Amino acid sequence: MKNWIATVETAVLGMVILRMISGLIEITAASLMLRFNAVDKAVMINASLAIVGPIILVLTMSIGLVGMADKLSFSKLFLIGCGVLLILIGVRR
Repeated sequence: MKNWIATVETAVLGMVILRMISGLIEITAASLMLRFNAVDKAVMINASLAIVGPIILVLTMSIGLVGMADKLSFSKLFLIGCGVLLILIGVRR
């Protein structure tokens, strides 16, 4: 059981840790919304989550791309990077 962590790739482990942190932030935000029990504060908390989500997305994708860099050609990495950029532009507008 101890050795299963040794078999997990470093990039995957980094991505998993970031997603776990993101999930904890989401759960904490939901708990705060319940605790404050006010729509205006819930909207403020939700707005802060709108900032955290894209940051986690970019960091997770960056770790994944670095982990796959030796397996993909430059053109494919460029296309994936453009896709992430388009997602961020779409979310922002």
